[in-house]
Amino acid sequence: MQEFVFFIEGDVNHPLTVDPTVWIFDERKVDLNTYFEELETKDDEETAYKKAISAQWDREITEGSEPPNPNKNGNEIKYEKQKLINGSFGMPIKPFLDNAKPKEGATKVEIVQEDGTVQSFAYSVIQAGIVGFSHKGQPLREDGPIHFYFGDGSNQEEPIKNVCKFTLHQS
Repeated sequence: MQEFVFFIEGDVNHPLTVDPTVWIFDERKVDLNTYFEELETKDDEETAYKKAISAQWDREITEGSEPPNPNKNGNEIKYEKQKLINGSFGMPIKPFLDNAKPKEGATKVEIVQEDGTVQSFAYSVIQAGIVGFSHKGQPLREDGPIHFYFGDGSNQEEPIKNVCKFTLHQS
């Protein structure tokens, strides 16, 4: 039976064993259905946000602030629960690499898959990545424990699957 953990090891001060099944409640998780599209529009959204805040400020100065909305009825909680039950989620890998405390000079990372396949990448490429841990509300039982997505989304349709280990190496 497949273990539902993955490892970060090699040239690190603190090797880690990570259980991605607990990430469903982690606020750092990202929605894999929208994350890469949102990444492309992030700059535009920041500009739009600043304009909207300015407009709101101007409106409040001239008209006063709005009273609280009495029509709020708690549907937000139901929506969030549905999202968790049906969503596909990933987690940025950077905080976990940082917690492993890579040794100085660690510049290369090998991704090891369940079948023993090893792929080597620059540390910076892995550090920018996202690891998928659920699909349509379910853990990745068939091809997990995690999938690896490049930070730019270039392998969004074909992530590296069956990832069981990240091994860091010094150059």
